[in-house]
Parts: sequence; C-alpha cells; structure tokens
Amino acid sequence: MSATTAPAPPAAGRRLGVATWVIAVARFIVVLDGTIMIVALPSIERSLHLSPSGLNWVINAYALTFGGLMLAAGRAADVLGRRRVFRVGLALFGIASLLGGLAPGGGWLVALRAVQGVGAAIATPGALSLLVSTFPEGQPRTRALGLYGAMTGLASVLGLLLGGVLTTYAGWRWVLFVNVPVVAALLLGTATLHDGNRDRGRFDLAGGASATLGVGALVFAINRVGERGWSDPIVLGVLAFAVVLLAAFVAIQRTAALPMIPRDVVANRARAGANAVTLIMSAGSFATYYFLTLYMQQELGYSALRTGLLYLPFAIGFGLAAGAIGPQLLRRASPRIALAAALLLAAAGTAWFCLLTPDRNILAVLVPASLVTGMGLGATAVVATGIGVRGIDDSEAGIGSALLTAGSQVGGAIGLATLATVATTTSYTTGFAVAVALYLVAALVGALTAG
Repeated sequence: MSATTAPAPPAAGRRLGVATWVIAVARFIVVLDGTIMIVALPSIERSLHLSPSGLNWVINAYALTFGGLMLAAGRAADVLGRRRVFRVGLALFGIASLLGGLAPGGGWLVALRAVQGVGAAIATPGALSLLVSTFPEGQPRTRALGLYGAMTGLASVLGLLLGGVLTTYAGWRWVLFVNVPVVAALLLGTATLHDGNRDRGRFDLAGGASATLGVGALVFAINRVGERGWSDPIVLGVLAFAVVLLAAFVAIQRTAALPMIPRDVVANRARAGANAVTLIMSAGSFATYYFLTLYMQQELGYSALRTGLLYLPFAIGFGLAAGAIGPQLLRRASPRIALAAALLLAAAGTAWFCLLTPDRNILAVLVPASLVTGMGLGATAVVATGIGVRGIDDSEAGIGSALLTAGSQVGGAIGLATLATVATTTSYTTGFAVAVALYLVAALVGALTAG
C-alpha cells in the first residue's frame, strides 16, 4: 500500500446528519437516471424524430459510460481526493442534465447522456467511499449504509413513476431538468463530508485503460444483445474484445508494482464474496423489473403511469428493509447468515411472481410478491455493501466502493440481456424462475464466503 495522508477528523452531530443525506441523495439521482428516461422515450421519439436504435442509445449511452469508467473513477478518488472527485462528478452530471434537457436533436441528447454517465461514474464511487471515510464502523456507518441502500432501491423503482409523472404533466425535458437544483443543493452540502486518507501512489495507466475499455466493451455488447440477439457478429466480436481486455487487466493487476486494485482489497474472502453476490443479485433484480414492466404494459395494457404506481409496494419493501432489516442483520447476525436470509427472502418473493396469470387477481399476487421481493433485495443490498467495505483501508475506499458498483452495473446488464432472451423464447414465468435460481446461487456464494 502506498503512503497516505490524513485530513482533519470528521465532523459529528448535525453536520454528520447532513453528510448522510448528501451521500444518499447523490446515489439516488445517479441511479434514478438509469430508469427515469424509459417512460419518456415515446415522447422523445416524437419530439426529436429519433429512430428505434437512436432511442435505445438514449438509455445505453448512459449505461455504457457509467459502467465503463467506474473502476478508473474509484481509483481516481483514492489518489486525487474523494470530496474533490465527488464534486467534479456531481457538477459534470448536473451540467450534462441541463444541456441534455435543452438538446435540439437526437444526436446531442445521446452525446449528453453519455456525458451524464461519465459524471455518474465519477460521483458514485466517491459517494460510497465518502460514506466509509465519514462514518466510523459500527452503528453510525450501518445506519448510513441503510439509507444509502434504501435510496438505491427506491431510485430504480421510483424512476419509472417519476418519469411518467414528469413526462405527462411537464414534458420529457423536465426528466433531465429536475436533476439541476438537486445537484446544486448537493454541491453546497459537500462541505460536511470527510475526505479520509488519500493514497499518494500513482495511477496504474495500463490497468485503468484495460479495465475501462474492457468493461465498456462488455456493457456495449450486452446492451446490443437486446437489439440484435446473441448471434449478431458485432456482439460476438465486441464480447471477444472485452474478454481479451479484461484478461489483460487481470494479468496487469497480478504483476504491477502499484496495481489499480490494491491486492488487499480483493484478497479478503468476505469482500470478494460480497462483490460476487452483488453482481449475481443485480442480474436477477434488473431482469425482474424488466419482466414486470413488460407484463403490466403488454399483457395487461396498463399505462406507464399506472405501471409506475404498481411499483410502490416494491419500493416500500426495499426502503423498509434497507432502513431497518438490513442494518439489524448486519449488527445481530453473522455475515453468512445475514446474506443467506436476505437472499432467500428475495427468492421467495420472486417465486411468488410465477403465480401471475391473466385469470388471477393481479393485485392479490403483485402487491405481496413485490413487498417481499423488495424487502429481500433491500436487505441484501445493505448487507452485501456492509461486508464489501468492512475492514477496508480508508485510503482504498474509493476503488473498493467502485468494485461493488461496477458489479451491480455489469450484473444488471448481463441479467437483463440473458433473461430477456429466456423470457421472449419461453415465458415471463420462466424468466422469474431463472431470477429465483440466481438469488439462490447468490445465497450459496454468500454462505460460503462471508465468514
């Protein structure tokens, strides 16, 4: 590990409360922008005359830069200072949101969505690593992790609802404009954040380049699967390119004197397991949102607004678990029991979705299944994140946080592409069953690694 410097100790009391909300709300808006645009796409198509492939890139451009730059941004936070990097990421995200809302054409909108993703990638590992450096281990950090986890789950679900409301009553451009005042308030609140120890080492340029290009190529290929299928030559070629780059990244990390991911970050078995659980869980959860949305809109003919409202039980369950059940599990149970219990709850709720059929009362199945699944995923998010950052050196919190978030992004993209293929060739019920299997595999991984 390289030399570090330590700033003044973190503030307490009211300033610590402000810090909690700054970090949590920052996480909320960057996750929100992954889903809030979805229900606005038809309005964007009419307004900017985008082709179907162009519309897909309104979503994919954000996911591509967000996922691809995550690891490099995490390392930058450790070396350059987390608060400084966090502020840069927030500012870039806010500026891109404002200009994206003013975009005169589809090309401009796609380009600015990509810039938004860059800002999100820079801010996200900074947010979680600032949580680690601002809050000491124990109850303060556990409580902050609960709120952070709750915001993550609420944002992905409420994005669908908020996008429908803003698009219906204000216009699609307000889906982007709404970020601007939130970012301005967050930037004012960053003074309460504790920067933590800074790693005075240098950047691993070869590792950073191979990781960024490798993850970016992987996300690009997986997103293209939804348009062209797994047999598309470009998909296969870019996947092969991604595999080569990621293999090179692993080789570089094993031999570099100062690797981008310090060896002690990934050598810990529990932390490695938490990262694996996050990836597998995200594959199941992203696909679950996708199946439910298609079922309600295509099979039942619900509007985007009604569909979003029916996600509220999911959001309530996630928020309750992230704020209460997850932190309690972290404090009172062993890591392996906490992870297994949370994931089994998510599996049980998702299995309940398999009972959805056209002849059933949808509310009798959807509401309780959503509530239970949300509780399981909310508890899992808090427990996995807590294990993933537990015991990590303060100077390496940025890259440790980036690993968790990159796993979530990549896992979600893989799950969506793979399980969407399963659902379209078989049925939604089969897709839900595969998601259940993923949660059970994640529970097994957690039980074997968490200690």
